[in-house]
Amino acid sequence: MESILEIFKIGYGPSSSHTMGPKKAAELFRMAYPDASGYRVTLYGSLAATGKGHLTDKAILAALNPISVELVWESKTFLPFHPNALKLEALDNKQDVLGTKTIYSTGGGTIVEENESVEKHSIYPLGTMKAILGWCQSNGRQFWEYIQEYEKPEIWDYLYEVWKVMKDAVERGIEEEGVLPGPLKLGRKSASYYAKAKGFRGALKRRSMLYAFALGVAEENAGGGKIVTAPTCGSSGVLPSVLYLLHKYNEFTEKKILKSLATAALIGNLVKRNASIAGADVGCQGEIGTACAMASAAAAQLFGATPAQIEYAAEMGIEHHLGLTCDPIGGLVQIPCIERNPLAAGRALDCCTFAILSDGHHRISFDQVVCAMKQTGHDLPHIYKETSLGGLAILE
Repeated sequence: MESILEIFKIGYGPSSSHTMGPKKAAELFRMAYPDASGYRVTLYGSLAATGKGHLTDKAILAALNPISVELVWESKTFLPFHPNALKLEALDNKQDVLGTKTIYSTGGGTIVEENESVEKHSIYPLGTMKAILGWCQSNGRQFWEYIQEYEKPEIWDYLYEVWKVMKDAVERGIEEEGVLPGPLKLGRKSASYYAKAKGFRGALKRRSMLYAFALGVAEENAGGGKIVTAPTCGSSGVLPSVLYLLHKYNEFTEKKILKSLATAALIGNLVKRNASIAGADVGCQGEIGTACAMASAAAAQLFGATPAQIEYAAEMGIEHHLGLTCDPIGGLVQIPCIERNPLAAGRALDCCTFAILSDGHHRISFDQVVCAMKQTGHDLPHIYKETSLGGLAILE
């Protein structure tokens, strides 16, 4: 597996696969051909189908500005390596091609070239939950200690920056009001939810606050704000809302929060390695399901769960999102994407509680459910995988 730096990317919404990835690809291509007179970028498959709603065109144009760019949309053409594909061509002043490159945006802001492994720089010797859980049990250690064993010491400084960006996104989100950009004219809800939550007490207040925090980050992402992929932009509100709630109301220290972030990243890394975190590849189960698993594991660790209980919490987070489709209305990361963040955050705390009440033993392992998610995603028709051609996306 690669460094957890590849799971937690700091950037701007609304989409890690459709905005962050293509922008990065365009920037790298421009560096390779800085003297080009123009560029032609062809978008394929899911990247083309919902690219305008996800601001793919604007991200590419911004990366190649001020050089002229011709954009070609091929939504009905799916390249075999991955549904999110783009071909970049550098042109001379006679419009002849100087060079070309096909790049795939595989989810979470990661980009690869054809036949290139998604894992470019593996640093971990173990790549399954079973193996890592065995390491923890044999050595009497926690999941975050496995991360610490193989990452550079600077990882804790980076995780502090990740936590800071997450907190800032929550706090901006619960203050912002108005309408999100795009044709849906969707009004922000987080500030209203937060104001109402302050008037409640007990469990109702905690759950309402959780919803407000998750909505805040998801709305910030939809508005193009600064967030952290966890593991994607579309699911970026789940983990921050759970950790912010536990930091604020259960008074867990930031040192413990950083350790829980490391554990969450390990969960996301395992899904990315053994299945996919891209909605265009396996549906929203790969995004919001993985985010729920990450948050479930992080919360369980904070509450003193054993590694076996943490594994169980993460397994449930994915198991109960199996089959979830990616069907954004208008190709925007708004409906149903935003609401899925607070609901997954609530489920993450439920999974945490359920797992801690158990002894950690259960029939379906994390590795098995990740395998099932991958197969389920590949069995889904493409109309339910970030093309806006089926499901909720076609409702009027």
